[in-house]
Amino acid sequence: MKPIATVPLPAAEPMDDATRLRHATEFAERMARRRTVRDFAATPVPRAVIEACLRAAGTAPSGANQQPWRFIAVSDPDTKRRIREAAEAEERTFYERRAPEEWLDALAPLGTDADKPFLESAPWLIAVFYERFGVDAAGGKQKRYYPHESVGIATGLLIAALHHAGLATLTHTPSPMGFLNELLGRPRNEMPYLLLVVGHAADGCRVPAIERLKLEDFTAFV
Repeated sequence: MKPIATVPLPAAEPMDDATRLRHATEFAERMARRRTVRDFAATPVPRAVIEACLRAAGTAPSGANQQPWRFIAVSDPDTKRRIREAAEAEERTFYERRAPEEWLDALAPLGTDADKPFLESAPWLIAVFYERFGVDAAGGKQKRYYPHESVGIATGLLIAALHHAGLATLTHTPSPMGFLNELLGRPRNEMPYLLLVVGHAADGCRVPAIERLKLEDFTAFV
């Protein structure tokens, strides 16, 4: 196989360690204010903002540089309504029949249920898909390496970019999510990963009082 061509690494912004620490601390503090919300305002969000955040997501590393992510940004009210109807149907089955009691107990303090009005009230839904396999020009399958991990990293970058832009998000994972392929016209080699609800938090929005783990609870230096 012919080696891939190389180009010079783009120049990094020069900074000393004090500046580096300030940037890292400011970013950590900004992200510490990120909270998942379920009450969204109808305030529009320009498509250009969503595009810029998606460009950031597209810079994520991926297995063999295959970039197996696909993002479908939805603002059409009718499409959002149909997504809500399909998602709520799956959620009702989940809460009534599929979810084990232990899972329902874990969800109870958050106050969630099968009703998902935010799927219509938020100005944007971003459906995230991963490629189970690629398809070549002849219709043959091409293996994808680490698609879940790659798409997870890209989604994390997307959430960070949206928060950095002053927007609120909610990660929603109705199970199963096969209805998204049908409603959004996606091919069979793409699997739904999650629905990202995006917009501005509603006035007076409240969120559950939670505590995050402290750094020493989830980190070790050796």
